[in-house]
Amino acid sequence: MKKIIALLLSAVLLFSFASCGTTTDNGETKANGETGEIEKVDAGNIKFGVILIGDENEGYTYAHIKGIKDAAAKLGVEESKIVWKYTVGENEKCYEAICDLVAEECNVIFSNSYGHQSFMVQAASEFPEVTFCAGTGDTAAVCGLPNVKNYFTAVYESRYVSGVVAGLKLKELMDEGKITEPKLGYVGAYPYAEVKSGFTAFYLGAKSIVPEVTMEVEYTNSWFNMIAEAETANTLMSRGCVIIGQHADSTGAPSAVQAEHEKGKEVYSVGYNIDMLSVAPDAALTSATNNWSVYYEYAMSAALSGEEISTDWCRGYAEDAVAITTLGKACAEGTEEKVAEVIEALKAGTLHVFNTETFTVGGEKLSTSTFDSSIIDFATGAVVYEGKQYEAIDGGYFHESEFRSAPYFSAVIDGITANE
Repeated sequence: MKKIIALLLSAVLLFSFASCGTTTDNGETKANGETGEIEKVDAGNIKFGVILIGDENEGYTYAHIKGIKDAAAKLGVEESKIVWKYTVGENEKCYEAICDLVAEECNVIFSNSYGHQSFMVQAASEFPEVTFCAGTGDTAAVCGLPNVKNYFTAVYESRYVSGVVAGLKLKELMDEGKITEPKLGYVGAYPYAEVKSGFTAFYLGAKSIVPEVTMEVEYTNSWFNMIAEAETANTLMSRGCVIIGQHADSTGAPSAVQAEHEKGKEVYSVGYNIDMLSVAPDAALTSATNNWSVYYEYAMSAALSGEEISTDWCRGYAEDAVAITTLGKACAEGTEEKVAEVIEALKAGTLHVFNTETFTVGGEKLSTSTFDSSIIDFATGAVVYEGKQYEAIDGGYFHESEFRSAPYFSAVIDGITANE
């Protein structure tokens, strides 16, 4: 979720909201529900537009590019039916790119960054015949526009599994007497729910192996900044963090960990989006990643068959929409077998990442947690879109990404120190 600062949200969303008309709420449906109807187009005329925050040189965007191309190849969608817009900022350039795609007669437009969403909503009110799918967004179910859709993956599941990998390595190092304090570090982009949900899942995965583990989180306030990510990783390692995880898009942190590892320091890395073995061959354990082709195949197929795309779409291991990358040679013995066991439990629904028996907040177990689906302008505190409130804890676990595709777990649990 590529969030931009609240001022942009305030300035642009308020303009686009005025064109939304009466808002509606599909509060009775969970993520993946349908809402409204849009005009159907003959499959032979379907054209897809793609707006990307980066290009193939940036891991997060590369994963989307690969996902779209893989889905198109599987469905037989010709290259001429996909129009690409690369390195589109979270500003008015995004709206201009959208207008270009509409002018080129694209019927479905995808964007992969949260900061694109406000411009997608604005355009959706002006071009009701086009379907706008805002990746990592959160307004589709409450903005009142049936041609706005949101999608995400249950990446918290793969982060949990990558945390298990980290925990197994910590345990091995402790058993060998190489470390005495099992401490994780985490390079986070922004203090948003997506990042908090992810690092909590990572921590809980490690905690399932090493109950006494602690973790320190530092934010870079950027999604992609190699220097800042490397410096943050160095800071965390200097404070005794043994394994550095990340929710940031560059190879900065793994590269910094590799450099320290080569100096003889017992430090390792868990990356994000892509395999980090090319930059950290000795230090990289694995990376949590998304298989975006699962969504793009679904959405493209729906469009081609004249079906409506889900308002909120989120899938995880059960549909192979998330994964971890190749296990590095530094992984502890038995990691592959344990990972397979955990993944199978996630698929079967016998393991829940946010099991309330496995963590506390302020020394207390969570028995209740309200998720408010309203959209707030954080610059003013005003409610821009009114949504329903949901009880997120049921059956002994927090139900992440079920009432909306975008993550909403935001509590900082005991054992984690997050320096905002």
